[in-house]
Amino acid sequence: MAGDFDLQEELKKLPDRPGVYLMHGQKDEVIYVGKAVVLKNRVRQYFQSSRGKSAKIQRMVSQITRFEYIVTDSELEALVLECNLIKEYEPRYNTMLKDGKSYPYICVTLTEDFPRIYSTRTNRSLRDQNRYFGPYTNLKAVRDTLKLLQQVYRIRTCRNLPDKPCLNYHMHLCDAPCAGKISKEEYRARVEDALLVLNGHYEKLKKSLQEEMFRASEELDFERAITLRDLIEGVTYISDQHQKITDLSGEDRDICALAFDEKDAVAVVLYVRDGKMIGRDHFHIGIAPGDERAQVVSSFLQQFYAGTPYIPREILASRLPSEEERKALEAFLSERRGSVVRILTPQRGKKEHLVEMARNNAEMILKQDREKILREEVRTKGAMKDLSEALGLYGLRRVEAYDISNISGFLSVASMIVFEDGRPKKNDYRKFRIKTVIGPDDYASMEEVLTRRLGNHQQDWTLPDLIMMDGGRGHVNVAEQVVERLGLDIPVVGMVKDDRHRTRGLYFHGEEVPMDLHGDLFALITRIQDEVHRFAIEYHRSLRSKESVHSLLDDIEGIGPKRRAALMREFGDIEAISKATVEELAKVPEINEPAAQAVYDFFRAKLAEKERPEVIE
Repeated sequence: MAGDFDLQEELKKLPDRPGVYLMHGQKDEVIYVGKAVVLKNRVRQYFQSSRGKSAKIQRMVSQITRFEYIVTDSELEALVLECNLIKEYEPRYNTMLKDGKSYPYICVTLTEDFPRIYSTRTNRSLRDQNRYFGPYTNLKAVRDTLKLLQQVYRIRTCRNLPDKPCLNYHMHLCDAPCAGKISKEEYRARVEDALLVLNGHYEKLKKSLQEEMFRASEELDFERAITLRDLIEGVTYISDQHQKITDLSGEDRDICALAFDEKDAVAVVLYVRDGKMIGRDHFHIGIAPGDERAQVVSSFLQQFYAGTPYIPREILASRLPSEEERKALEAFLSERRGSVVRILTPQRGKKEHLVEMARNNAEMILKQDREKILREEVRTKGAMKDLSEALGLYGLRRVEAYDISNISGFLSVASMIVFEDGRPKKNDYRKFRIKTVIGPDDYASMEEVLTRRLGNHQQDWTLPDLIMMDGGRGHVNVAEQVVERLGLDIPVVGMVKDDRHRTRGLYFHGEEVPMDLHGDLFALITRIQDEVHRFAIEYHRSLRSKESVHSLLDDIEGIGPKRRAALMREFGDIEAISKATVEELAKVPEINEPAAQAVYDFFRAKLAEKERPEVIE
């Protein structure tokens, strides 16, 4: 274990609760994400006797420098959060989970006159007008939900309306809209009730079923009463499985909660992006005697979002400042975002549960990790102080680092990472795709990126106190020219590597800056350089993957850029296109029947080629 992470001490602090744990490696990167019914038991197993452990697990454990965890209220929530975090960090030891597995959704086809409710592995909510619920980690719960809705509301299951009633009608599972035995208005009313259930409003349904069960009992219709009792049990089970880690609205929001004692406070921020919780940050706050808690919340929100480029439309807080301060803060954030920002304290429902989760984590950190946070703050701020002294600059807080990534000039991209007070501020990270430079010209690419970033600072976000370039003299010169041309006063320093591509030191004002290779400053520089390089490579890899998808469509005769874009816009990904029928493909406005047939035949040929037995010579 590196640094001041005391393994045995941290193992003692593990809670007896479900949650997700993140293992960090030598460069503080996340190397493994796992879930646990009981965090205390699961995490401890990694550091006990190696007997019975696979070679892969032993190798992973040998590289762990520290771990962290997020507590949840149930194993199901831990499952969903684990999935989100694996997609976010792509840990190298989670290979068994990176198999493209998708979780099921429930779709309600509101675009049809008589909607269906069915399970699917694809969420197309951004491309059609249907409603999607999920993802769910428990396939049985999905099937039970569909069965329940069909039994209660008699929703049809057929893909196309038949000419006459099917078996479901005779089994009292459908009221045969195909034969006109139920009006469109009455059927739609049932669908609306089903939507309420899918949105988590179960009490109305349970009450209705209970009243019907009591009536059946009074009428001595015990068989019907038993059926209704089973339905009520199904509703109870499904309501217990309702998930809050994945937000069905698909929006971005931050969840902020603070925990207090007499001298200190800890703030936890949970990040929800595209409706999925992807991680958290926590911050130690020193408070003075007599500070009102609402004022501390107000100060934290103002300082946290003052230099953050991205502000979500909605911020959920554990407690609000005064009404006057809340309105002022909302106005400030709305102006910075360019649209309305709301700060809310939810009192019930899924949002309140998310705030409660953040509060629980804040209280746990405050209770268990106060000394650790203080030591970490001294070390990180101490490294920034050492950097200030080494460069002869004072008051350094915000550092921005840049790197370029390309393969022979193909798909050149740049990354910008931010460290404040010696800690990464991932909410401020930015990616740039090079627009004006053709070929492998790192200097011209960097000039474009810095001009775009620094030239828009008045409408963008806080300027850095220091710019760090992943490179030496040439990169520093380019950055200094951009800074001077824009009339700014920001020092620039280069992060130099040795012949083995390891961090060696800093280049500033034409010379290398000496430093202790075993000190906190050198560790900070190494971490910044590794992080900006990782972020650039990660972005470049994702773009290469997208280009590969598009190039596959280019191989189809008759599919040009416009049709390719139309297909991607309609279906979202290559997998959905490959599974579409000719009729579904032909519904795309830009795709005629011959083109749809060509796409269909192309992917069927690919599938046949994939399934063809390998010939061993």
